[in-house]
Amino acid sequence: MDRLLTTTEIMEIIPHRHPFLLVDTIEALEPGVSAIGYKCVTFDEPYFVGHFPKEPVMPGVLQIEACAQVGAVAILSLEENRGKTAYFGAIRSARFKRKVVPGDRLKMECEIIKRKGPIGIGRATASVEGNVALEAELTFMIE
Repeated sequence: MDRLLTTTEIMEIIPHRHPFLLVDTIEALEPGVSAIGYKCVTFDEPYFVGHFPKEPVMPGVLQIEACAQVGAVAILSLEENRGKTAYFGAIRSARFKRKVVPGDRLKMECEIIKRKGPIGIGRATASVEGNVALEAELTFMIE
């Protein structure tokens, strides 16, 4: 891919919508193989009201969800998967290595490392300014 995918274009591939769409742009996409996307984390995120009021931190489960949405863009970009939904099948080996806070630009990378029928496994990494925030293996079920 030689251009960024905008939020509108991302929503043509995956069914997520505000406030649960956690990807702002996709900068690299190889359908069925990998995708790289970004989330600009702002003070306006609704979860910061309660997580945590005096020390806002992006919840780890939402970091994983954001990575999964990038992986879903990769796997649902395949012509055979257009119009389908990617559901979580499993999360393995999730490791959180740094906090993600307002002002961070979260870079999310997901490489599809295995596909068999309607099942795909992705290796996901999220980072801020080159510092790894999260690593996990995500299993997708395509319906």
